[in-house]
Amino acid sequence: MDLELRHLKTIRAIADAGSLTRAATVLGLAQPALSAQLKRIERALGGELFVRGRDGVRATALGDLVVERARVVLPAVCELQEEAVRFARQGTEGYRLGGTHGPLLGGLVDRIARADPGAQVTTYTSWSEREIACGVVAGRLDFALVGVCGESGAPEAGRLAWTEVARDPVYVMLAADHPLALRTEIDLAELAAEAWTDVPGDGCFGDCFAAACVRAGFTPACVYETDTASCVHLVQVGRAVGLCRATFPVTPGLVTRPLAGAPLVWRHLLGWHPEGRAADRAAAVLRHTRAAHADALARSAGGTPAPHLPAAGA
Repeated sequence: MDLELRHLKTIRAIADAGSLTRAATVLGLAQPALSAQLKRIERALGGELFVRGRDGVRATALGDLVVERARVVLPAVCELQEEAVRFARQGTEGYRLGGTHGPLLGGLVDRIARADPGAQVTTYTSWSEREIACGVVAGRLDFALVGVCGESGAPEAGRLAWTEVARDPVYVMLAADHPLALRTEIDLAELAAEAWTDVPGDGCFGDCFAAACVRAGFTPACVYETDTASCVHLVQVGRAVGLCRATFPVTPGLVTRPLAGAPLVWRHLLGWHPEGRAADRAAAVLRHTRAAHADALARSAGGTPAPHLPAAGA
C-alpha cells in the first residue's frame, strides 16, 4: 500500500485527539474501521505509530517522526492547492500577451486595462516573431502581436489564427539637423551614402531592405544591427540613419519621414490559438490593438496626418 495524503490526515487526527475513539468521531468513521486503517498504515510504514493504553494512545518514536512530517506536509499541500486554484482562475480571466518591441504592445496593455480593470495582464517581449508564435502554440501566451515585412507569411501559420491589424509604410529616422530632415518625404536613393541602423529580427525584413536598396541603385555600405535605444543614439549623433515603423514615437533629437513610393511595408499581425483559452476574446483584443495602432500613429505624426495604408478588412 502506498502512503497517501488521507493516511497522513488520519495519523494527524489520532495524534491530535489522543485516542482512536475521539479520532474516529472527528473523521466520521466507526472506531473499528479506523483501527483497521491504522494497522494498514503501520504495515506500510514498517512499525507501530501509536501505543494503545487505558487513557488512549501515545505516539511511538516512529509515530512522532511521521506526525511531525505530516504537520509540515499537509499545510503545504493545502497551500499549494489554494494557490493553484487562484492561479487557474486568474489565468482564465487574464491576458498573456507576447510582442516584438514597439509602442503597440504598451498601447494594447493600456487599452485592455481600461476596458477590463480587474483582469491580470502580463507581457513577454522578444525580437523573434517565431519565438512569440511558438509561445502561443505551446499555451504559454494567449496572443501574439508581431510584424512581418510586405506580404510575408505569419509564423506558425498552420497552427495559429492570424488577423492583420494594420499595414504601414516603413519610415526612415534622421538626426534633427540632417540636411534632409526638413523634407516631408525622402527618396531611398538620396540616402545611398549613409550608414544604417536597425533592430534585429528573424523575418525577411533585412533581405527586403537590401533588395529595395538595389532597386534604388545602391548597396548599403554599413548596417548597425542593435537594440532600439542604441539605434536612436546612433541617429541622434549623426552616425547613421535608421529604419523604423510609422508608429515610432516622437523622440527628441531626431525626425521620422516616409520613404517616397513606400518601397518597404510593415504589416502588424495579431495571432492566437483557435482552441486556446482566450480565443473567445480575440475579437475584443483585435479592436483594442487597432485602436492602439491608431493612437500610436497619431502620436508619431505629431498632429500631422501621415501616409498610411488601411488595414485589410478595416
